[in-house]
Amino acid sequence: MGRPHRGWMLLLLWVLAVSVLLDGRRVRQPKCPTGCTCTKDNALCDNVRSVPLSFPSEVVSLKSMFFFVCVIQFLAFVCLNIYRNVILIYLLCRLFTANSFDLIDEDAFLGLTHLEYLFIENNKIESISPHAFRGLKTLLHLSLAYNNLETLPKDVFKGMDALTKVDLRGNNLVCDCMLKWLVEWMHHTNATLDEIYCSDSSIHHEKKLNDLLPHSFDCITTEFASYQSMKFESISVESFTFDEEQYVVFAQPFAGTCSFLEWDHVEMTFRSHDTIQSTSTVVCKPMVIDNHLFVIVAQLFGGSHIYKRDTSANKFIKIQDIDILKIRKPNDIETFVIDGESFFVIADSSKAGTTTVYKWNGNGFYSHQSLHPWFRDTDVEYLEIAKKPHLILSSSSQRPVVYQWNRGQKQFVRRTDIPDMEDVFSVKHFQIKGDLFICLTRFIGDSKVMRWDGAMFKEVQTFPSRGSMVFQPVSIGNWQYAILGSDYSLTQVYQWETKRGQFVSSQELNIQAPRAFSVVSIDNREFLLASSFKGKTQIYEHLMIDLSD
Repeated sequence: MGRPHRGWMLLLLWVLAVSVLLDGRRVRQPKCPTGCTCTKDNALCDNVRSVPLSFPSEVVSLKSMFFFVCVIQFLAFVCLNIYRNVILIYLLCRLFTANSFDLIDEDAFLGLTHLEYLFIENNKIESISPHAFRGLKTLLHLSLAYNNLETLPKDVFKGMDALTKVDLRGNNLVCDCMLKWLVEWMHHTNATLDEIYCSDSSIHHEKKLNDLLPHSFDCITTEFASYQSMKFESISVESFTFDEEQYVVFAQPFAGTCSFLEWDHVEMTFRSHDTIQSTSTVVCKPMVIDNHLFVIVAQLFGGSHIYKRDTSANKFIKIQDIDILKIRKPNDIETFVIDGESFFVIADSSKAGTTTVYKWNGNGFYSHQSLHPWFRDTDVEYLEIAKKPHLILSSSSQRPVVYQWNRGQKQFVRRTDIPDMEDVFSVKHFQIKGDLFICLTRFIGDSKVMRWDGAMFKEVQTFPSRGSMVFQPVSIGNWQYAILGSDYSLTQVYQWETKRGQFVSSQELNIQAPRAFSVVSIDNREFLLASSFKGKTQIYEHLMIDLSD
């Protein structure tokens, strides 16, 4: 063979080799998936069991009929081989089986970075995962119309700044605190929403979601959370401020002490501060007069006494005994100030004792008035009715008696009693928007809440209270509570509901035989201290919870 022919043959072999090599490197175009029909720019998939992973590159619209899946799963579209800017996914699931489409999972559309229109309609979707639409930054139109949605997870549209239209029609959206975020979002987004009516189960039923404002929702709730448990029993608890510090004192009848606690600002707990030794202690009542701290210690045996805090010696010193002929079996102590003068009153529950008012004279306390003997008083409450000082005495032998202060005589005079309320163990008062209420505790029968109508206390609400020794109102911030303790069941916490004008059940606390409650505000925190006659003394923190979070 001649030299020219040999050159042409080498050139031909080189061209063939290059052609084979290029053909081997050529990317094969994806075929139309099984179960789908592909046209020039559309794909229709019928009865497919999962999202197809690839399509021809010219396909820009995917329609899928009768998906046999109940969940659009995580990364379902991440491998879709679609390169165009507009993709329409129209899912129509009309199955009548348990496999109906009811959930959109996390990151279900991850990978569709250019998706602009997404319609998921006429399904049975009941829930959407919080990050279901993550990654859809270019989405313009989202339709979730005609599903079974009652709520949407908070910030489900976060990062979807391109949205111009959201369609939520045909769902049973419950317009409550869980959907408050959507109302806030509606007022800050450029996207439009069709008119949506709240479902019948909403607090805003029959209203349009579009007309609601964020302040239309009252989403702050509260609870008392266990914070600290003290390893001692107690029968009373009092909180007080002295020398700009907050203290708490518990009467411990079995240990025979008044136990003082102080707040540790570093450890953030209550710790032991001091004690007063006593016998069968029932009440340790602090009283601050002219920057001096006095403590009235009531005892069942050995008489009752008054102690004063000696700041130089940093200890309590007994300064006075209380007349044992008047006070034989003390059960409660109240302190108060009238016209700048300091008083305290002791309710005596013995057959031979006398409930007595004592007055500070600058050097000590002396008997100012004996209210009445022989009535076995169990509790005394100081309060103001129409800006006039009053006392209410509870007794095991008569109905609660109301006394009014006579400024001319400088004594309390009997005004009236509370009808149809025998066997009341104690009375405690509270105020709401200028209205005066009282909580009446009964061990057997029903405890009651009553309101002063200008002439008499009238019943507002009744609470079953077998075994109750304390029904105490407690005010914390803007919240008003009434706590009903029992020796036979869990302690019930009720919260005042302004719209009803009544207390509603709020929480149960596990306290054994509670006898008294007190609130302490310190370091921008609120604590409820609960004395327990048969178990550990408990301390709870008052927490505010935003239901919209």
